[in-house]
Amino acid sequence: MRGFANLQDQAGQMFNRIMVWRDSHISERSFINLLSLLVGIVSGIAALVLKKLIHLVEFLLTNMFPVNTFNIFFLAYPLIGIAITYFFVKYVVKDDINHGVSKVLYSISRKNGRLKRHNTWSSMVASSITIGLGGSVGAEAPIVLTGAAIGSNLARLFRMNYKYVILMIGCGAAGSIAGIFKAPIAGLVFTLEVLMLDLTMAYLVPLLIASVTAASLSYIFMGSAMVLQFDLVNSFSVNNIGYYILLGVFTGLVSFYMIRGVMWQESRYKKMENPLVRLLTGGVILSLLVFLFPPLWGEGYTSITRIFSGQGFALLNNSIFFDWREDPRLLLLFILIILALKVVATAATTGGGGVGGVFAPALFMGALSGYGLALGLNTFFGTSLPEENFALAGMAGMMAGVMHAPLTAIFLTAEVTGGYGLFIPLMITSTVGYLAVMRLEPHSIYTKRLALQGKLITHHKDKATLMLMQTRDLVETDFEILKPEATLRDLTVAISRSNRNLFPVVDNHGILRGMVKLSEIRHLIFETSLYDSVKIKELMYMPKYYVSPRDSMEDVVKIFETSGRYNLAVIDEGKYVGYLSRAKVFSEYRDNVREFSSH
Repeated sequence: MRGFANLQDQAGQMFNRIMVWRDSHISERSFINLLSLLVGIVSGIAALVLKKLIHLVEFLLTNMFPVNTFNIFFLAYPLIGIAITYFFVKYVVKDDINHGVSKVLYSISRKNGRLKRHNTWSSMVASSITIGLGGSVGAEAPIVLTGAAIGSNLARLFRMNYKYVILMIGCGAAGSIAGIFKAPIAGLVFTLEVLMLDLTMAYLVPLLIASVTAASLSYIFMGSAMVLQFDLVNSFSVNNIGYYILLGVFTGLVSFYMIRGVMWQESRYKKMENPLVRLLTGGVILSLLVFLFPPLWGEGYTSITRIFSGQGFALLNNSIFFDWREDPRLLLLFILIILALKVVATAATTGGGGVGGVFAPALFMGALSGYGLALGLNTFFGTSLPEENFALAGMAGMMAGVMHAPLTAIFLTAEVTGGYGLFIPLMITSTVGYLAVMRLEPHSIYTKRLALQGKLITHHKDKATLMLMQTRDLVETDFEILKPEATLRDLTVAISRSNRNLFPVVDNHGILRGMVKLSEIRHLIFETSLYDSVKIKELMYMPKYYVSPRDSMEDVVKIFETSGRYNLAVIDEGKYVGYLSRAKVFSEYRDNVREFSSH
């Protein structure tokens, strides 16, 4: 053990020498660019590994299934996957690793960008098991958490300050999205639109470096083919603009259903106190749904590819409804059922103990929404809408609605599919979908959990800065403390020693009993005949407004604004701690804004 400790000390000393050399030979901006390159490489490799793991497990388990009949293994695999994931998380990870994007946002909000070391690998392992065995979720949220954790831990290893830790979290997220989708622009836009606080132009270069690096690795190791191959057979027609607007409204409504549906069902699972009951409930529901409706298996990208290739009827493969493929009306009914049940399957996966996100389910539901709407209009109203084009636009509309990120939706859909020829329909559908859902739900599926708990940091620099300030750190204690039984004479002595005009009155147990304000007793100071007869307890009063050292700085600022006070007593379970002064709080705020914004 002593030898190991000596080895650790030597390694620490060597690292310190490296840091000293770096400070003297490499400029801060150059080092940030180098670190973003490293984060891009590592997060890109992580995205590749996760994608390969999921595809390998899925291929080994389902490749031999005949398409014209159901398979009983669809009934077993999802439950097994959730069970394995549950026990892996419980006994190996020993931490909650679900809802990856929300966890990244929370780390930015409340934990100074700190993400645990196990987040660099645990989500990858857990989600590959869940999704590979049929869990109806996506791999994107786990890989975003993985990439962000890589960036966070590397930045803290090199002792970067808060703003650069957040930047490296963004680089990791951008690299992971770019790597898993081969979409560098989407990785950048996702980070700016969904994760980041208030970035300046100087931050764009590191984000671009990480995003392009990860995407390049993906092209090198996975080829140049699109993740979801889309061949533009029917070009955009101006005559279909009205239908794309209709699709935007429809995807906005479906997005609202998905956000509220997933969260409501997950809350029901959380109310099950026994984790094994949750596991069995979620696993059985998921297995039954996947057995009856195989498109609910996994991420759903296979179904999207079939739609893009003009084989929408192949959605019925491996299902007991295989004979419905001859009737477009029955196919449309099947699609509507899938849209309704995808939310149930996704919530069953995560609620039961599986690990994954809603990114891929949103793309899947968007493709089905667009394809189903076009199929329905063509079947019942005699239109001739290009169903594949509407499936592509539906993906953008659904993503914009669920994530509240229309720019990400546009660029990601175009990059993932190569559907740049339909940029205008993508813009129309995503914009309308976003506007439609915003009237019903002000928070994205990622931010709603944190918003309900009051833990959400926004993209506004002022609120972000307040989140970083801790009430306990700003408490001032240089006040002369008086006892309730003290006299006016004791108060005059305290006044002579103090530069303050407030005097807290505290008993022998440290409990704040009141306070004396100099301006309110000034007329008594020169009444020497009262010095020994007037007691402090006769002059004191309890402050109307006070705060706790655990209160958020945002709440403190609201109390300052509503009360009009310049000082607030800080009380911890009745005990006197000190005072907060408006001047110090806002001085600290200005300094933090300056530091947060500096390049």
